[in-house]
Amino acid sequence: MTKFDEATQAIRVDENTYDVCLDPGYSIGGPLNGGYLMAVVLRAVVDASAHEHPVTTSAQFLRAARPGPARVRLERIKTGRTAEMTRATLLQDGQAFIETLVTTATLTAGAVPDWTDGPSAAMPPVERCVRLPDPRPESNMTLNAQVEMVFDPPTVGWLDGAPSGRPESRAYFRMAEPQDPDPFVLAFAVDALPPVVFSAGARGWAPTVDLTWHLRALPAPGWLTVLGSGRMIGDGWFDEDVEVWDSAGRLVAQSRQLARVGRG
Repeated sequence: MTKFDEATQAIRVDENTYDVCLDPGYSIGGPLNGGYLMAVVLRAVVDASAHEHPVTTSAQFLRAARPGPARVRLERIKTGRTAEMTRATLLQDGQAFIETLVTTATLTAGAVPDWTDGPSAAMPPVERCVRLPDPRPESNMTLNAQVEMVFDPPTVGWLDGAPSGRPESRAYFRMAEPQDPDPFVLAFAVDALPPVVFSAGARGWAPTVDLTWHLRALPAPGWLTVLGSGRMIGDGWFDEDVEVWDSAGRLVAQSRQLARVGRG
């Protein structure tokens, strides 16, 4: 079991209840990363389902969860031969922190798409990408130690006070501890990039309000390519679209989220 597997582990209490322990290693200055929290919830949903894969997840983030004991409560909405729909709630101290609707199904490993578009942006080779500087210890950015990401240089110009002026973020992604990507890693990856509004000049914590993501294929081993972009920033809100491609050049995940513009 990898560290990520352990950090997202869900222990069955009964058919509708799972105990979890939210890991402090996935903090972004205090709050826990939303993709990590979705992976925790999905562990419970998939364990309770007759189907193996979370093909679509819609999550509403009600408040920032903190590290420590929590519980996932399940409510089956529909059970079918090809898909199952479940409402899953992440709770701490009896209070709901995330509400999700999840559809599980069983995908075929190595399935070839009937048609597919290409990536929305071209990435340079890994060796021409850059790493973000290590965060200051007092920043409590423990998430950085869990992943390895190297970024397309134009999308991290904000680090040196030269944002591109467009909402964008692009990187190669893999877990810091060697681990082949799986659907739970993909749930984490779709929310792992720095907020795309950083490249448009905004700074500060940008809390996600709503995030929907789709598992499109089972990923091949190796680096994931994560491409993020936005369409509109206004009135304190922004959107972020993410596509994830695996090392075999297949689209394996897509997401869209609505979030608040942070205050830097």
